[in-house]
Amino acid sequence: MKFPKEINAFCPSCNAHQKHKVKAASKGRPRTLAAGNRAHKRSLTGHGSKRAGEKTVRKQGKRQKLVMTCSKCKKKQERVLRGRTTKKVEFKT
Repeated sequence: MKFPKEINAFCPSCNAHQKHKVKAASKGRPRTLAAGNRAHKRSLTGHGSKRAGEKTVRKQGKRQKLVMTCSKCKKKQERVLRGRTTKKVEFKT
């Protein structure tokens, strides 16, 4: 999906519409010692039977999250592209 690099959007910090730079949100580094990760690792251990987490099919797309940066106050806010599942977002000039 193509999306503009700059959009005019409402900034809650400035309390007005401002130009915002747009980029795709990226995942941070995962925490290996988080409780969910440890529980998932435990569920993968064992002999035979069905094991959780070994998925063969991948999803075709997801609802992309955008990070908008206000050009005036430099504050960031997130926006999810509603109702559209896409493989990737391409930013045009």
